Amino acid sequence: MPARERSTVADPAAKPKRKPGLLTALGVLVALAILLSLGTWQVERLYWKEGLLAELDRRIHAPPEKLADIEALARSGGDVDYRPTEATGRFDNSSERHFLATWRGQSGFYIYTPLTLADGRSLFVNRGFVPYENKEPEKRVLGQLTDIVTVRGLARARLSEKPGSLVPDNDLAKNIFYWKDLDAMASSTGLDPARVLPFFLDADATPNPAGFPIGGVTMVELPNNHLQYAVTWYGLAAALAAISGIAWWRSRQA
Repeated sequence: MPARERSTVADPAAKPKRKPGLLTALGVLVALAILLSLGTWQVERLYWKEGLLAELDRRIHAPPEKLADIEALARSGGDVDYRPTEATGRFDNSSERHFLATWRGQSGFYIYTPLTLADGRSLFVNRGFVPYENKEPEKRVLGQLTDIVTVRGLARARLSEKPGSLVPDNDLAKNIFYWKDLDAMASSTGLDPARVLPFFLDADATPNPAGFPIGGVTMVELPNNHLQYAVTWYGLAAALAAISGIAWWRSRQA
């Protein structure tokens, strides 16, 4: 019998291999564009953050500015943060306010005390940190300075509103503050907010008697992870491009 001829008719049940279509290619291009734009945005943020850190370093190490100049800057809407200055007056220890804080891993409070200036106005000074058990003034009597003093440190801007919905409301009845509401600090002590300078002063690390409060607690180190984020986004873009290239090459070989 003659050998059976091989059939050249394609099997209708066999499914043809699908090659990447136009929609897939467009999807890859859109994803690449998004990843690259995110990486570029992080590079721009990196340059911005480096500039900000350089400016903060310049301010912190600059000669002290006059208190009146910082007040004028604050009232004009300028940025007074981290500008060195000094103020002379007498602490109103009976009106200190307690700001919940953590310092060097220990929970406690920053002590904000109004400093009465020569013209009768007040400036709230962050005198520094005390552990939780030293919250009450009678636990640190020696640190309650009563003479006229000159406080040196860094000006800090006031907050116009609560930083976020997750931040608790200040508990004025218990004298516990969770955010720096200058008007509330003033009014809760009976001071007229109009007679309070519109910024704070963080005292430097000059030691206080018996060690409390511990001054020099200003946080000036800002996180700068933008380079890491940029590398991550660009790396994902490179990985997507490589995977897409391999898939395209294999589809051409099929």
